[in-house]
Amino acid sequence: MSVWLALLISVVVSYLLGNINGSVLISRLHEHDDVRLHGSGNAGFTNFFRNYGGVISLLVMLVDLLKAVAACLVSGFLLKPFGLYMEGQMLGGIGVTLGHNFPALLGFRGGKGIVCSLAVAIVLDWRIAAIIVGVFLILYFATHYVSLGSIVAAISYTVCFVLMHKNRPWVAAGGAFLGLLALYMHRANIVRLFQGKESKVNFFGRKQP
Repeated sequence: MSVWLALLISVVVSYLLGNINGSVLISRLHEHDDVRLHGSGNAGFTNFFRNYGGVISLLVMLVDLLKAVAACLVSGFLLKPFGLYMEGQMLGGIGVTLGHNFPALLGFRGGKGIVCSLAVAIVLDWRIAAIIVGVFLILYFATHYVSLGSIVAAISYTVCFVLMHKNRPWVAAGGAFLGLLALYMHRANIVRLFQGKESKVNFFGRKQP
């Protein structure tokens, strides 16, 4: 197999894995509904929790984590013979996140890729995963704004990959891309935060105003 064929298979497989959206899948199987018809219309974990709540939301997160890990591992395996193991994992992570955010099989109406990006960090560098989870949790418990925690975590994600993997430029660039993509996906949330119109979420109780 040539490196170009391996790259092509990696991109296609990871993108298709991204189309397996946990929120849409579980809302259809468990709730006989489509999460995108409710709340923000986003096919992500937070909107699912807002509308259905409960432990079932954890299954959504698990699906999105596992598909992203699978994409990273498959792509890493395909590109390892060419000395591009970490680069392959990052490529798989980018592909699965793009598939999650812009799923062709779901009318290009997906999520924001936070859980997928976290999974990429878990696979490539647990230190970065620990940092962004810590940043998110601190801001979430301080403010109950999930979006604010996600936004600052995305910035931290970008900075960490650039600084901690500068010796592997494609990995650093991929991490920066995922972080900036997450910021782009939260552009409406950023506007609402500045306007004071963003809703808070209490994962351990009822929705807050």
